Amino acid sequence: MIKRSLIIFTGLLFMSCFLCSQIVLGYSNSTLIKNDEKVIYLTFDDGPSVMTDKVLNILRENDVKATFFLIGNQLKGYETVVKRIYTEGHSIGLHTYTHTYKNIYPSRKGFISEMLKCQDEINSIIGIKPTTIRFPSGSRKHLTKAFLIQLHSYNFKIYDWNAAMSDGVNCKTPVDKLYREATKTTITKHPIILLMHCDYMHKNTCLALPGVIKFYKEKGYEFKIINDETPENYFPIRNNK
Repeated sequence: MIKRSLIIFTGLLFMSCFLCSQIVLGYSNSTLIKNDEKVIYLTFDDGPSVMTDKVLNILRENDVKATFFLIGNQLKGYETVVKRIYTEGHSIGLHTYTHTYKNIYPSRKGFISEMLKCQDEINSIIGIKPTTIRFPSGSRKHLTKAFLIQLHSYNFKIYDWNAAMSDGVNCKTPVDKLYREATKTTITKHPIILLMHCDYMHKNTCLALPGVIKFYKEKGYEFKIINDETPENYFPIRNNK
């Protein structure tokens, strides 16, 4: 009897520990949302450009909002586009000042400097200093726990993606392929953070976008913007230094 009671107690203790661990893991950087909650964040890198304006037209026609990660040295001449992004209710993030890897990645100091300079340029146009950031090509291989702490000291929050078009690799990717990539059934993580691009050469992205929006609307998804209240979502950190 004692032996049986001990086995039952051990089993209950194991189950309790397992459930507690799941609760803790449920509050990691990318799972602060119920898996059955249908939310999608449309995100566009590498703007602003003339194509960014076309993207904004499509978003307005479909009454959805998106997030734009802008490059600081591309803002000149596109100030009206930046203002339009802001006034039409979309959100703006930082995508460095130059998007030039030799300037960004040799040192943490250089990376932070690029983000701060981009932040200042945006602030000079719309009077706000975005703190949401995206690493060019993503944070994988660059983000460490120590670097994360350092970025947080500047109030920066990092957002990678879990779904993507290949327009960043090949801007001439056929429209039907871009659509399939953005809507493929293998996308199971929630929320969906969809990576797209809106530099001047991304015409096919614009052509694919209406169909992508229609697909997720018909599936019952809610379109949200990334802001300061959005839980961070970055690739797993493998380097702890």
